[in-house]
Amino acid sequence: MKILTMIILLLISLACKVQAAENVKVEVLVKTSTSWNGSPLPAYEKGKPEITIQRITIPPKVQLPLHKHPVINAGVLLKGKLTVVTKTGEVLHLKAGDPIIEIVNQWHYGKNEGREPAEIIVFYAGAVGEPITIEKTSQ
Repeated sequence: MKILTMIILLLISLACKVQAAENVKVEVLVKTSTSWNGSPLPAYEKGKPEITIQRITIPPKVQLPLHKHPVINAGVLLKGKLTVVTKTGEVLHLKAGDPIIEIVNQWHYGKNEGREPAEIIVFYAGAVGEPITIEKTSQ
């Protein structure tokens, strides 16, 4: 009787795990080989790979300095609104939940024109010892 009870409990446990796995939902937010403005993404850098994940919070009415990323990076805006503007005047408006495949080696800035902080998680695919962001210096 003990063995039968253990087998029944094991089957119930397995059934619960299968049911839980069936409830997992996977949603592809974006899959592309181009950035948000249509520029092709460059080949990956040589060297030892280094992944950086940043949570960036931009207060309301704050504009980031002009900068560029020499590495491929992508993110998802978690909260708020964010506007990305290139040096050439291209504009992207993001709202909470929107993904972004960032432009590479192109000058741009982000700004929060909203009333609440904008919070974004960004993943950078770089190489050890190489910068992920370069700010434009005054000339």
